[in-house]
Amino acid sequence: MLWTDQTTGHRTRLPVATSCIFECSSPLPTPKMAGPRSTLLLSIPVLIIGFLLSRAPFMMTSTAPSKPWADGPMKLVTTPQFQTKKTDIFTAGATHMALLHNSILRGYNSIYHQAPLVQDKDKADFVGYALTWYKFVKSHHDDEEETLFTKIERLLQDRNIFTETHEEHESFLVGLGEYEKYLSGLKTPADFSGDELRRIMETFQAPFENHFHSEISTIAKFSAHPNAPKEGTPEEEAARLTFKTWGKSTVTKAGVTDVVPFFLLNLDRTVEDGLWANWPPMPAPIKWGLVNIAGSWHGGWWKFASCDAAGQPQELYALRAADNKSGEAKAE
Repeated sequence: MLWTDQTTGHRTRLPVATSCIFECSSPLPTPKMAGPRSTLLLSIPVLIIGFLLSRAPFMMTSTAPSKPWADGPMKLVTTPQFQTKKTDIFTAGATHMALLHNSILRGYNSIYHQAPLVQDKDKADFVGYALTWYKFVKSHHDDEEETLFTKIERLLQDRNIFTETHEEHESFLVGLGEYEKYLSGLKTPADFSGDELRRIMETFQAPFENHFHSEISTIAKFSAHPNAPKEGTPEEEAARLTFKTWGKSTVTKAGVTDVVPFFLLNLDRTVEDGLWANWPPMPAPIKWGLVNIAGSWHGGWWKFASCDAAGQPQELYALRAADNKSGEAKAE
């Protein structure tokens, strides 16, 4: 290829490689604008995420409780570590069990107080919330019987340590079954009767409360068992791992989008002088995701929870809604 200098008119033959730059190169392609279809496809995930987050618990309005709250009618459990200041594996294990039990007890209490006051427009969500409590309890019970108790019996080489606990379980299972049967048998949410649900709950309330307190004392006392592993031994580390592993799996295996948010939204971070503000131990972003992203799947249910997304006690929704409705009626 010949190249002509426009100033001097001198002509020079270019090397092949340089010539190719001029002759073989083609203009850079002009970027194409995304078409309507591509734009729509890209926007769908954004819209879905936005919709889910709009239903997340952290978006809900909450106020501090000023009326009957979820600390009754069933009394909450004082954790053995707070009570005794001991830190052995069985005191620690019983303490973590107590914290889990208290979430279940607050769940029961929140259902009991709100059931008669649920408005028609909220009945479907309330039934979902109440059935999640049942699912939580049933899964917890089954997992104890099938996994945890067996492992502790082997550890202590004693098959009789949970005899009374097994009997306590049996004492409330019939009533618990009636609870689930009633809620699952509703033809429509509009058929829900808060008074009927409370009547059923009261049939197993006493044995249920007794067990959820008694089991904590039972486990804590294992520290004095003749076969309890000595501190610093491999057996003690194995026992500690047993409690830790079971504790991590027992709630998540029950249901990530329903039981896990229920559990976390009925954990009071202020209890016992804030000692358990960061329990269960997990990175904050993961806990936030479990509450707000997993929780957004059934977002309408969690307005009935006893605590808000930050773990602070909140006024029970149905009580607040009933007060607002009453105030509006008086204003008219």
